[in-house]
Amino acid sequence: MIINILLLIFGFLLLIKGADMFVDGASSMAHNFKVPKMLIGLTIVAFGTSAPEFAVSIQSLAHHRTDMLLGNVIGSNILNILLILGIAALIHPIRVNENTVQKEIPFCMLVSTILSVLFLDFKLGNGIVNQISREDAIIILLFFSIFLYYLIALAKMNKTMNTNIPSLKLGTSILFTIIGIIGIIIGSDLVVNNASSMAALFGISERIIALSVIALGTSLPELVTTIVSSKKKEQELLLGNIIGSNIFNICVVLGIPVAIYGTITPSSFSEIDLIMLIGSSILLFVFATTHKTIQRWEGIIMIITFILYYIFTFGVIK
Repeated sequence: MIINILLLIFGFLLLIKGADMFVDGASSMAHNFKVPKMLIGLTIVAFGTSAPEFAVSIQSLAHHRTDMLLGNVIGSNILNILLILGIAALIHPIRVNENTVQKEIPFCMLVSTILSVLFLDFKLGNGIVNQISREDAIIILLFFSIFLYYLIALAKMNKTMNTNIPSLKLGTSILFTIIGIIGIIIGSDLVVNNASSMAALFGISERIIALSVIALGTSLPELVTTIVSSKKKEQELLLGNIIGSNIFNICVVLGIPVAIYGTITPSSFSEIDLIMLIGSSILLFVFATTHKTIQRWEGIIMIITFILYYIFTFGVIK
């Protein structure tokens, strides 16, 4: 137990320092490559901070732990919006540009809805059980290809928009980004493994572990990166990180493992999880659309909604 606690603390330290270097490197890369920070957040930062979720998903299916895979993806996405963006808004109101409101957030809502529809075979498709098949995974990956096409088009359209002087040289920016990713991944791995071991000692179910410990552990890169970005007022970077991570989680973290290993049929499932998955992205869209800024009071609503969801999850679902 003592070793687990020490490794957990060391994992947190790696996460914090890795995220700090990652934000500096990614932000400077945006300047060096003359592309918007939002694009860097939607790609490099989002994909890098979602690496722990992807590793957990592959490992979960390899050991036939389908509840852990689905709980990891759904739990991480809910946590990313309601808790992480809520905390970021409390630190500093988050500005939202027009493109994000019109395209990126709606796409996040779309893939969340698609996942829910494809999964609800029992309710919507007259299936015997709810499951995600290899065909469903391929459909999800096809939607991700559309998102990649959008990112490429965005890069071509805005390649001359960023005229700020980079704070770091290109080589140093890349080095900072790589070291940051390594620290984030190793730190997350230490946190997840040791937190899971400690939780298992108390007899907590696999689904609850996935929705709480694993989801929080694998979302720590997003949490730490977002807090650091908010303090440094890199708001386009932090918002792009969250939106990109959520899209990546559904399309790649879930899509690729299922496409490789085949159909998954989680044994314990609650529709409230899918309702919160879609509802959290809708709430983000409403707040972002109203003032083009996510205010502190809106961040408080996000955090309260997150707390109520987890009270329900732990208090009602066994």
